[in-house]
Amino acid sequence: MLPIVNRENTCCFTGYRPDKLPWGVNEEDERCLILKEKLADVAAALYESGVRRFICGMALGCDTYFCEAALALREEHDDVTVEAAIPCLGQAERWPKADRERYYRLSSRCDVETLIGREYTPDCMAKRNRYMIEQSSVLVAVYDGRWGGTMQTVNLARKQGLEIIEVMP
Repeated sequence: MLPIVNRENTCCFTGYRPDKLPWGVNEEDERCLILKEKLADVAAALYESGVRRFICGMALGCDTYFCEAALALREEHDDVTVEAAIPCLGQAERWPKADRERYYRLSSRCDVETLIGREYTPDCMAKRNRYMIEQSSVLVAVYDGRWGGTMQTVNLARKQGLEIIEVMP
């Protein structure tokens, strides 16, 4: 049975894509493995604090790691809901085949898929991020202060008064 969800028991995630990570796409790098473990620990701690809904933006890199951590948490707790917030149809169309397959595998395992816009637009990612912030009381961010979409999402979360948990990449 899925829990009643509201902003108070919901968290969302923002983080870097592989091109901004020190290990790039090498997920066997020890630093990547440590980050994935930290994300799993943060998700577990959030669950212990009452969070039951985890919203993932489904981008390459850290979004994928967080989605995997949330889905693993759901395996342990049947009252966890994992939502894929998809900025536009075809988000993964131009990704390498292995990344596309991973994306579709993960999104199909999510309890909810929320499509923000039908077509790609220059601001569809920002709209997705705004949706996630408006649904949540907590933002988990793999963030080290660099300018970009992650910084914009962190700043929006601050303005909205969300609790922000920063995890260094």
